[in-house]
Amino acid sequence: MFDTRELGRRPGAQRKLRRSVPAPAGLGIDVLGVPEGTDIELALRLESVMEGVLASGTARVMLTGECVRCLEPLEQPLDVDFQELYAFPESEIEDDEASRLEGDLLDLEPVVRDAVVLALPYQPVCSDDCPGLCPQCGARLADDPDHQHEAAIDPRWAALATIVPDENDTDEVAGSPRRPEVKE
Repeated sequence: MFDTRELGRRPGAQRKLRRSVPAPAGLGIDVLGVPEGTDIELALRLESVMEGVLASGTARVMLTGECVRCLEPLEQPLDVDFQELYAFPESEIEDDEASRLEGDLLDLEPVVRDAVVLALPYQPVCSDDCPGLCPQCGARLADDPDHQHEAAIDPRWAALATIVPDENDTDEVAGSPRRPEVKE
């Protein structure tokens, strides 16, 4: 909660703040997020306007999670911008979605939460060229770029391996007569 009393209700009055606040629980997605209690660095500008207080600024967080390709841990900073109008309690703004001041206090948590979660990468990776894991054995391909397995036949197609044309029989493929070639 931030106190807006110092602004008064004079449109145009503004105040700049820098604060560090602890991150709330659940700020992220399954594979990437902001650990609860870590610092969120806020750079704010609170400005008094006719309808209420306009809060705008930047939130800087440190994301932790894992790469979706190789499952290695990753950490990366994230800066997000946000802006929200907090209407005075007696304001005639009829929008049910509008945020409201609680007395002279405004709560930035929902706005910062929305800004951070919407800015998260959909599929975080440790690097853009991360090769991921081997689909057969799970080995991390970045550790062994030459990693290979012998070609294995998919068991669903194994029966087709028995239907191989004889090397000497070039006119028939899998027991079907070949169409005669047309010469022009």
